[in-house]
Amino acid sequence: MSRILVTGSADGLGRAAADALLSQGHDVVVHARSQERAAGLDALIGRGAHLVVGDFTERDAVRRIATELNDLAPLDAVIHNAGVWSGPAVMPVNVVAPYLLTVLLRGPRRLVYLSSGSHYQGRPVLDGVDWRGESAGSYADSKLYVTALAAAVARLRPAVLSNAVDPGWVPTKMGGPQAPDDLELGHLTQEWLATGDAPQAMTTGGYWYHQELKQPHPSVHDEAFQDDLLQALAAETDTRL
Repeated sequence: MSRILVTGSADGLGRAAADALLSQGHDVVVHARSQERAAGLDALIGRGAHLVVGDFTERDAVRRIATELNDLAPLDAVIHNAGVWSGPAVMPVNVVAPYLLTVLLRGPRRLVYLSSGSHYQGRPVLDGVDWRGESAGSYADSKLYVTALAAAVARLRPAVLSNAVDPGWVPTKMGGPQAPDDLELGHLTQEWLATGDAPQAMTTGGYWYHQELKQPHPSVHDEAFQDDLLQALAAETDTRL
C-alpha cells in the first residue's frame, strides 16, 4: 500500500479522494487549511488518516508542512488538490504552494496536479503575475501554470511520474450544485495515477480527463515557457526545483 498526501482534503474532490484511498487500504495524509476546517476530518482521522494543517496562502505554513512530513515516513505520492476559484489567494494556493511542496518534499515518486478545462483560457504570460496574492488572480492562468509545472517536473525528474488531471466540472462547493460532470469520476483519475499499476497509470507528463489522455494548451509542453515559469517561481520563493 502507498503513503499519499492529499492537499485540500477537508471537502470536495480532495475529501472524496482521501476517503476512497483509505477504503482501499492506503496510508493517507489529509490536509486542512485551519484547525476549524480540520475538525471536519475527524471521521477520516478515526480511520487512520494522518493530519497536517496549514494555510496555503502562507509560504511559511507550506514550508512547515513539508518539514513535518519529511520527518515522518516517506510519501509515495502527492495529489495536489487544494485550490481556490477566485480572489487574491488564487496564485499562492493554486501555483506557489504546489511548487514549494514539489521542491521541498522528499521521496514522492508520483505527483498528481489538479488542472481544469479552464486552463485552455489561460494566458502564457508571466509578466506582472501577482504571486503573493495582493490582488485577485486569474483562475484560468493559475491552472495553465500548474499544468505546465506538472509537465516540467515530468521532463526534469524522469524518475518521477508527474501528471495533471482535469476532474471535470463537478458538483462540489467550488463547482456548484448544477455542475454537469460525475463527482465519482472527478476523483477516480487522481487515485489511479497516484496508486495504479496499469501501464497507462505508470506514464508521465500527461494531461488526463476521466482516465483518458487529452491534448492540453500548447504552452504546457513548450519547454521555454516551462523554464520561464520555473525561473519566476524560483525567484519569487527563493527555492529552486
